Amino acid sequence: MIGINEVGTYLPENRTSNLKSLEKFDMNESFVHEKIGFRELSKKSMEQETSDLCVQAWKNLKKQNSITSKEIDCLIVCTQNPDGHGIPHTSAIIHEKLSFPRDCAAFDISLGCSGYVYGLSIIKSFMESNGLKKGLLFTADPYSKIINNNDKKTATLFGDGATVTLMTNKPVFELGKFIFGSDGTKKEGIIVSDNGLLQMNGRAVFSFTVRVIPKNILKTIKENNLSIEKIDLFLLHQGSLHIVNSIADKLGVPRNKCPFNSNNYGNTVSSSVPMILANEFNNLEMKVAILSGFGVGLSWASTPIFRNV
Repeated sequence: MIGINEVGTYLPENRTSNLKSLEKFDMNESFVHEKIGFRELSKKSMEQETSDLCVQAWKNLKKQNSITSKEIDCLIVCTQNPDGHGIPHTSAIIHEKLSFPRDCAAFDISLGCSGYVYGLSIIKSFMESNGLKKGLLFTADPYSKIINNNDKKTATLFGDGATVTLMTNKPVFELGKFIFGSDGTKKEGIIVSDNGLLQMNGRAVFSFTVRVIPKNILKTIKENNLSIEKIDLFLLHQGSLHIVNSIADKLGVPRNKCPFNSNNYGNTVSSSVPMILANEFNNLEMKVAILSGFGVGLSWASTPIFRNV
């Protein structure tokens, strides 16, 4: 049984402040604190590539775990903003930088905010089907590559970061049944335009989120023979504070069961859910949790995780 053994994270030290951009974007402090929730946004340096963020996450993982490069059987990178022009795949670049074995499988998947949950299903299935024992799921989507810094709808939300999840046959958290969803008819809600910059219809995305995601989470709970009372925490994609709180309210659970811990680094896209998971990883009161990612595509996915006692 392949599951989650450890999560390593990396956030660049550089920050931009939304509180210093109130006049620029015609915002007030209550909007920052109570709606978007992001006081600061993490930003990579101009010299850092997507693979560099992943390498730093790996180095931080190794501080927590004695794993070595030669033990890794596979690595998967979830990103929609890869190194260079996307060829070669970013996982191959990481493979070289970290000197992984030649018999280590390496490939990328292209997904955004739902990517971590989809990625967990992919790497679990891939490893179990091929008898692999230790694998890595990287997430890194530095949106600073595609952000229009004068666009309030995106420039105030997205931060850069990376995570790496160690998957093994001796997991700390086992995974349950995954429930997925997609609606390509609404793909224009979050899109990169012809000028190479991100555009987002915030109202449409919010409407989709509060209408679809609570139903997906409730279906996930039902399909895994759980009850909502048995869920200790809901680890949701950190789209904004308003989104996270609205999902909690729709589910009818206390807002403190849906932690929002990204106020000093922003929405890190595919890294959002594993960032929150890493923060709660050693919280022994979290025995059962729901992971839920949703956004660009439009795409969504949820699964429960169960702590091994």
